[in-house]
Amino acid sequence: MTDSNDQDQKKVLHLNSGAGKGKLESKKPVETQVRQSFSHGRSKPVTVEVKRKRHVEKGAVPGIADGGAAARQAAQGLPIRGGAGQRPRGGGAPTAGRKLTSEELASRMRALQGAAQADEQRRIDAEEEAARAEAAAAEAAAAAALAPPPAPVEEAPPVILDAETLREREMAEMRAIQEEERKVAEAAEARRKEEEARRKEAEEAKRREAEAAAPRRDGARDGAGPRTAGAGPSRSGESRPGSSAAPARPGSDAAPGRTLPGAAAPARAEEEDDNRRKGGRGGPGPAKAAPARPAAKAPVGADRRKGAKMTVSQALSDDGGDRTRSLAAVRRARERERLRLMSRQETAKVTRDVVLPEVITVQELANRMAERGADVIKALMRMGVMATINQTIDADTAELLITEFGHRVRRVSESDVEIGLRATEEEGAVLVSRPPVVTIMGHVDHGKTSLLDALRQTDVVSGEAGGITQHIGAYQVQLESGAKITFIDTPGHAAFTEMRARGANVTDVVVLVVAANDGVMPQTIEAIRHAKAAKVPIIVAINKCDLPDAKPERVRQELLQHELVVEEMGGDVLDVEVSAKAKRNLNKLEEAILLQAEILELRANANRTAEGVVIEAKLERGRGSVATVLVQRGTLKVGDVFVTGAEWGRVRALINDRGQNVNEAGPAVPVEVLGLNGTPLAGDDFTVVESEARAREIAEFRQRKKREASNAATARGSLQDMFSRIQAGEAKELPVVIKGDVQGSIEAIASSLEKLTATNTEVKVRVLHNSVGAINESDITLANASNAMIIGFNVRANPQARDLAKRDGVEIRYYSIIYNVIDDVKAALTGLLSPTLRERFIGYATIREVFNITKVGKVAGCMVTQGTVKRGAGVRLLRDNVVIHEGTLKTLKRFKDEVKEVREGYECGMAFENYDNILPGDQIEAFEIEEIAREL
Repeated sequence: MTDSNDQDQKKVLHLNSGAGKGKLESKKPVETQVRQSFSHGRSKPVTVEVKRKRHVEKGAVPGIADGGAAARQAAQGLPIRGGAGQRPRGGGAPTAGRKLTSEELASRMRALQGAAQADEQRRIDAEEEAARAEAAAAEAAAAAALAPPPAPVEEAPPVILDAETLREREMAEMRAIQEEERKVAEAAEARRKEEEARRKEAEEAKRREAEAAAPRRDGARDGAGPRTAGAGPSRSGESRPGSSAAPARPGSDAAPGRTLPGAAAPARAEEEDDNRRKGGRGGPGPAKAAPARPAAKAPVGADRRKGAKMTVSQALSDDGGDRTRSLAAVRRARERERLRLMSRQETAKVTRDVVLPEVITVQELANRMAERGADVIKALMRMGVMATINQTIDADTAELLITEFGHRVRRVSESDVEIGLRATEEEGAVLVSRPPVVTIMGHVDHGKTSLLDALRQTDVVSGEAGGITQHIGAYQVQLESGAKITFIDTPGHAAFTEMRARGANVTDVVVLVVAANDGVMPQTIEAIRHAKAAKVPIIVAINKCDLPDAKPERVRQELLQHELVVEEMGGDVLDVEVSAKAKRNLNKLEEAILLQAEILELRANANRTAEGVVIEAKLERGRGSVATVLVQRGTLKVGDVFVTGAEWGRVRALINDRGQNVNEAGPAVPVEVLGLNGTPLAGDDFTVVESEARAREIAEFRQRKKREASNAATARGSLQDMFSRIQAGEAKELPVVIKGDVQGSIEAIASSLEKLTATNTEVKVRVLHNSVGAINESDITLANASNAMIIGFNVRANPQARDLAKRDGVEIRYYSIIYNVIDDVKAALTGLLSPTLRERFIGYATIREVFNITKVGKVAGCMVTQGTVKRGAGVRLLRDNVVIHEGTLKTLKRFKDEVKEVREGYECGMAFENYDNILPGDQIEAFEIEEIAREL
């Protein structure tokens, strides 16, 4: 394959060299195949096409073989490369080129003359444009010099800007930067033009000197010897001898672009040398038709990088300032400015007002000062306080830290979160009349609920276990006249003293129900005290006047002992004789209530946030925590955020006393509120706040205070002393877990149980846990760990709790009446009490003789003189009526037999346990110890 290729190449060379006289044509490329190898031993045949180089025979037409270069040289009147006078590279004889005709030479001369004139006109226009730009720059510089200096701008403190303002500022800064760059470019251009003008003047002066010196040099050269224009290579660019160009006459201007010998300027000579060097090795390069002066510079703002390459010196010189800044450069400048502003903001110290509570964590203090947590911890270490980021520090230490960091301190108390919670009434507020809130109070079974049912035309008594009221109920009654009265029914049992006190504190009028047949009872007196403590007027309702044994006059007489003087006796207390069962004089009672309310002028502002009090709270399945709220001021609406006690929530639903859903509740309207996150206590305040954050903050503060109070109560000396007495065996306790349906019942049971042991230091009732709801597994676990009993009041244990209690043996007792709870706990406490030991005398005996018996010791032969002597009874040995020993009998025998007892008049033998100092004539006194159960 190599030999064939070499032969083909020899044939081509032979044809191109002119040895053969064949026709000039391109041969078909030689195609050959090679095998291409791949990985894994694979290969593939590939066809390779070899293209031969094109060769032109010698003596071809100029401009064809050399790409037209010779034609261009001939058009300019220059010697052709490889033509006459030029030897070929191979060292052969020079080849003669074709000579131009006179017509072709004349046309070419005319074309060259026109090009020279056009170049001269462009040069003149450029000089005029440069002169105008220089004048404008001078005027601008003079105006800038006369302008007053800019006033110093006071640097404003850094501010934090939003994204839009920052973008606008960046655009303005970018425009200012561009304007400044434009001014710098204009100034540089003005300086460049001044230098150009000075350089042109210097060149013009040199040119004049050269023209003046030219005739002298020509004359000297002519005198030395004649020199023709075509004698040889000329620095003026004339043709060599043998070329087709005609020689120019001295002093003739027929050929523009070619100067006479000796008349060329040094600058032109250097340019011609450069052109000759660029033309090639064998001869001079083509002559330049451009004028000697350089062309005008590009206008200001143009991108010079597109026209020519830029050197390092040009980039570093002032002339580089007229280039337009790239987008990346503008972005970098903007980023540097932004970082500079940020660093200035960081370095500028911001003084803050730090709100300091009584106790604060290190992390929270660092956040309020806007300082790093590590810096705060370091400052604490310098002060000698070792604290982590989550530990709390006192207010004094925190104040020193804040002062050290340069901030201002504003001390507040934790209770400040409740400031403004229950706002006072604003001046000028529109007050509207509201229904009176009436509390029914009285002794047990005096007919309070029956009287309220008669007013409401309902039957609530049948729904109460045992026929007594154990919950606080709130109802609203609308009379035939359209007037409304809100009633609060409080239980009359003594255990509900606290609940009655809450009812009296939220009420406007107290209706004291006294049975005409029973008169004033202990709870009646207690109700009078509560009403007087609350400073509310009292209306006496003498109930059960339809009974035959009713004595209303006796009731009025008994009320005098408690400073209640009715109107019939010249006092100011209203009294009405009513009968709830017969519905007698109910309208008179209503009129008396409305009359008292009119005297009180009850008014409230309905156009404000609601405030009220919790009458009762309970936990219901499917509804969660439910609170009965009596609105006192404002209007409570669905969706309001509220705080009640240590709990908070959002009103999900409002239900009135008839079980209807309502959207709002005005002043003196009782409603059930759903949406609490926990069960509050009866009597807690109820306040609507503006946001959930405020409600959560207040609730957390109250819960924290509640925990602190509980811990303080646990650490008090009385409870601690009781625990120590329990451990020493001096005191006993009965732990209980109380679960109820409503909070009021749980409080009543707990207070009643505490009263049982109030005066007894030997036994105590300890309530481990009390809450609203059914008995669950956690209650069983607690009771099992503490050996406690579980009291369920109107609630039951779930199946899992029942199984767990049965497995662990935990006692669960269910109750629906509070009397039974108190009685059972009282009996259990009685069993814990140590019984009273009482000594009972049973007999006397006299020692007649003392016997020494082997392995037994001394045995006294006695005669029972009184009563009976029993084995195992306690005995005392009396000698001269002085007790010298007290113990027990070891043996009691009659003859040789052990007996249980010996009666009066019989003889017996007795021996003492661990005592044998007995003498004849001593008296023995026998007695028994009996245990008597104690009661609370």
